[in-house]
Amino acid sequence: MQAIMQIFLARNNVQAGPYTLDQLNIMLTSGEVQLDDLIWHEGLDQWQRVGNLTNNQTFYRPAHIATPAVNDSIINNVTVFPEDADASNGQDDKSVSLDRLYGKPERLKDNAKNTKSDMTTNRQYTPNSNVSLNKSNATKATDKVVGNVVLAPIMSRVLATALNALLYLLAIFPLVMALTKLDVDYTKFQNIQDMDTAYQYSMTLMESIPSSTLMISQVMVFGLFALQLLFITLRGQSLGKLITGIRVVDQTTHRLPSFLKLIGMRTLLLFIIYNLLFSFTSFLGFVIIGIHYYMASKSPENIGWHDKLAKTLVVKADSSQLVKEPKIK
Repeated sequence: MQAIMQIFLARNNVQAGPYTLDQLNIMLTSGEVQLDDLIWHEGLDQWQRVGNLTNNQTFYRPAHIATPAVNDSIINNVTVFPEDADASNGQDDKSVSLDRLYGKPERLKDNAKNTKSDMTTNRQYTPNSNVSLNKSNATKATDKVVGNVVLAPIMSRVLATALNALLYLLAIFPLVMALTKLDVDYTKFQNIQDMDTAYQYSMTLMESIPSSTLMISQVMVFGLFALQLLFITLRGQSLGKLITGIRVVDQTTHRLPSFLKLIGMRTLLLFIIYNLLFSFTSFLGFVIIGIHYYMASKSPENIGWHDKLAKTLVVKADSSQLVKEPKIK
């Protein structure tokens, strides 16, 4: 039985892996692995630039090559640094060092030897220790990490909600400005039991507003809702979450949730619930939102009642979360 190829990657002196060939090709397609990253697997006598092995394509199909005997001379020359050029006469000119690849200043030889040792002696990582190569996902000491995702800070989620509310206010701004010019009797909306009277009065107000203003407001509101639904469906992000760099993912797979969870549970159902709450009193709606974020702040995984309802997490956005897992044949 042929052993599964174990592939190691490196960028900015950080090694990641092992990965399978299928995982590598998925990450190449999504852009998480770049052609300028370094790669090593059994059969290579030194680290190589990914693009050199793939002919600068986003798909790697290694040629059948005999696996050389692993000895000290090969291990000691896996990572090639500029200082070692004179000592490696038989190395491939296309091999690119980490320093040379990312434009870093040359380090002292002692540091180079230490890094070389780290890159060669730490190959045997387990798959659970895979490190994301996406530069935008550098984690801070205060970040909460669950599996391979970084949880979104509570304040980022609050800001995303505030931005969505602001976008809605901007969409209805023409209508609000038109209503301020009318003599509105707000007491007619205070008696919830007499909804028919309130409805008739609202229709009278709408007839008093210029049709062009109504049309502009309707186009802006429906356009905003269409954009929100599009981004939520395709990216798991409302416009507010897109701006703040966070995303909704499934609690189990840490990938984009199903359409039912995204649109049915987290969008339409919540929209109906909060519309009903705000129709009674705006204070009640804000209280429920506050309870949600309070629950999230006390949860180890930042899970509020929205997340419990849909079985989702809100995390820092990463391109790998949008990649569909390959189906097992």
